[in-house]
Amino acid sequence: MKKVVLSCALCVLPVVGWAQAESPRLTEPLTVVVGYAPGGASDRAARIVAEGLEKQLGVPVVVENKTGAGGRIAAQYVKAADSKKNVLILGNPAVMVVAPLVYKNLDYDPIKDFQPVSMVTEYGFGVAVSADSDIKDIEDLVAWAKANPDKFNVAVPATGSLPHFFGLMLADAIGTKAEIVGYRGSAPVLTDLIGGVIPVAIDTLDVLTRQHAGQRIRILATSGKDREVDLPDVPTFDESGIDLEASGWNAFFASAAMPAEKIQMLGEAIKTVTADPKVQETLLQNTLIPVSADANETATLIADFRKQWEPVVRDSGFVVTQ
Repeated sequence: MKKVVLSCALCVLPVVGWAQAESPRLTEPLTVVVGYAPGGASDRAARIVAEGLEKQLGVPVVVENKTGAGGRIAAQYVKAADSKKNVLILGNPAVMVVAPLVYKNLDYDPIKDFQPVSMVTEYGFGVAVSADSDIKDIEDLVAWAKANPDKFNVAVPATGSLPHFFGLMLADAIGTKAEIVGYRGSAPVLTDLIGGVIPVAIDTLDVLTRQHAGQRIRILATSGKDREVDLPDVPTFDESGIDLEASGWNAFFASAAMPAEKIQMLGEAIKTVTADPKVQETLLQNTLIPVSADANETATLIADFRKQWEPVVRDSGFVVTQ
């Protein structure tokens, strides 16, 4: 500290300019935009991280829900944000990877219009049946699907969602075809699955876990590398003999106009927050797997994700023309 003071006395302007460039600090509130309604997985992740980030940055961090169009309205809003404002979006693969592949008329380009800041959570998928189903495990499911290809109907919360494309990956992995049945959200999927209207469903684990614990559905396998902490009795696909691993994520992005030094600073700050054991525990309690990554690490993770999912989405032929 004494050396810094002496340097400032000798050369005030250069040192001040260097300090500002190397260590930018926010002086105004940070807004985190979430493209989904309060209470959902993305919203919970944003609010858990925002609480810790407020302490880390020393400025208010406000979570703002801009719902509609599956998160694309929020993306358009952040794309157009003033570069002088502190605005981030908590994006997911549906908005940042899948949308440009399936929507013919999209008002943003995830690569050109946004910069990765920090990935904060990861989440897995599960394939489930009713608790009353005769299908008890993945081996049963594979045998049934191959014997009844015309009945292998898989419910997902929305067409064009990650569960939709994961269903195609699953069918390909077990060597058969699946009819993907898109619903309007997870609630009706669970209703029809529990009631036996649909034989199989795929959704995110934060949706399925509680119903599994309540013995209303049976999760046959999970998509992660390791077993889920909340589902110690459920094997992974790999453990079940199927070479299949996939996940989704929540990550902060800034508009392309935000200065690089601010991106780096925010990425480091968020990484520090998500490395906090208390924050990680809270995320895990919300069925979200903590990820601690700065801007550069996040860019690499998302690039790897695109390599896995883009061919699946393109090969599906799924396109939205509106």
